[in-house]
Amino acid sequence: MVSPRASPRARPTDMTIPGPLLPPYGVVVGVLLRLVVYLVAVLYRDDNKTKKQDIPALCDLRCCKNVSIRNGLIGQKPPSINPERLKDFGEEDYLNGDVKSWEMKIVSQNEELLRDALSSIPQPSSRTSLASCNKLIRFEDISAAAFKIQCGVQKTPCMYSRLSKQYGMDIYLKKEFLQYTGSVKERGVLYLLMSLPQDQQRKGVIVASDSNFSMAVAYHASELRIPVFVIVSTSTAPARVKMCRDYGAMVISYGTTAKDSQVHARRLAQENGYLYLEEEDSAVYLSGLGTVGLEMYEQVPKLDAVIFPAGGHCGLLAGSAAALKHLNPHISIIGVESESFPVLQQSLKAGHPTEDQACNNHHFYGDVSGVCFGSNSLQLTGKLVDKVVAVREEDILISMLRLLEYERATVDAEGAIGLAALVAGKLPELKGKRVAVVICSGNLELHLLQQCIAHALTLDNRVCRFSLVISDCPGDMSKLLEILAREEARVLDIKQERTFVTSELFTVEVICTVETRDKIHTAQLRNVLLERYPRTVWTER
Repeated sequence: MVSPRASPRARPTDMTIPGPLLPPYGVVVGVLLRLVVYLVAVLYRDDNKTKKQDIPALCDLRCCKNVSIRNGLIGQKPPSINPERLKDFGEEDYLNGDVKSWEMKIVSQNEELLRDALSSIPQPSSRTSLASCNKLIRFEDISAAAFKIQCGVQKTPCMYSRLSKQYGMDIYLKKEFLQYTGSVKERGVLYLLMSLPQDQQRKGVIVASDSNFSMAVAYHASELRIPVFVIVSTSTAPARVKMCRDYGAMVISYGTTAKDSQVHARRLAQENGYLYLEEEDSAVYLSGLGTVGLEMYEQVPKLDAVIFPAGGHCGLLAGSAAALKHLNPHISIIGVESESFPVLQQSLKAGHPTEDQACNNHHFYGDVSGVCFGSNSLQLTGKLVDKVVAVREEDILISMLRLLEYERATVDAEGAIGLAALVAGKLPELKGKRVAVVICSGNLELHLLQQCIAHALTLDNRVCRFSLVISDCPGDMSKLLEILAREEARVLDIKQERTFVTSELFTVEVICTVETRDKIHTAQLRNVLLERYPRTVWTER
């Protein structure tokens, strides 16, 4: 008889029958889950690589904080460009022969490198290249530029001026000198750099001047993580060199003239693959400058006229005129240049850019003293600008003084030349109208500022000098000082000459420099002195 307890013990031996070996159910599920996670990770990584190949919107990247940005890509380290090779590069040295070079002709035709960027700008299909785009700048190009650079430049105020009552019109000042580098050139430069192909951004750009254009390139190229080199002559002001270095550019002094530095920069560009940039009138650059017109139209309603600086570099005038005339054809566009070199007027009269005008005072006039740099901006100016006037150097100096006194604005000649047309009375037809004036630049060196203000006070009849002869007796000098105090004239300087006096003995010639309130006050003081001292000699300007 079989015991009932034996049957359950026999069951384990039955389970050892040979057959397929299967893992537990939980192990299978875990392996499948790991496989799924791995496949998802691989697909996500490939998708990220594909996305990184596309150039993101640079305007959005410039708005990001605490993120490493390089040529439109986030998180990448800047590629090594070996800038130390150029730190000690002197006039007698040349780059070693092992440097890889690219055969590029980019001195006068930067359009080839900018064609790829135009495909990202909304525009009609008929415009397929920058060359055709240069023939006529469109309002759509300016609108695209305004959208793209809005995070990189300041939207400067266009404010009602206290000078309005003095000149009998409503004057609004567009204060473009408040840009980071003190110049309106930032707008065109930023759009130009953002429109460069990514490959060229990686190689870098190079400029050869100490102008506002070069300082804007130095700053914005550094902000976009584009390698930038600035070649200047040894005669460049140390303040300008320091400023470019502070903006992030590598500055190299070469040659004694601007032409030497330009030739050197072109050679470095060809040997190292840098893009040589110079201020020109491509559609990209003009579109960036034209955003000033868009802002002014938004900020000041019912404008009657807008005054711009002109001269050889009339890109601001041409680009802004294209925007303003599209929005309101009845707005009068006026350009102002110097009488010393009316480059724009002569170029418009000749029908082509003239290059025979030269300026012997470049440090004062800045960019308005250059030659006319392109036919595209000249054609736009001839088509859209209503009037071009010329002003004297004296009017520019007084305009600088007015802006400093009434607006607390320290500007250079390029910034003050627009207001100078109103100061000189060149535009009487604008009386009683609403007028906007572009103050486009404020990069004036300190030693020039002192000279300009002193000269402007003299031109404005507020600093005058006279000489007279008095007896060399106690009390005569005090009587003269009493007259000056009674007439409320501030004595700036007084000298006494006894040795070389040609009149009678025991006399002294007094040379006095005084400050007065205005022209009327100066005339009143002169009459009082002539009445008391008939032989008073008034020093004319």
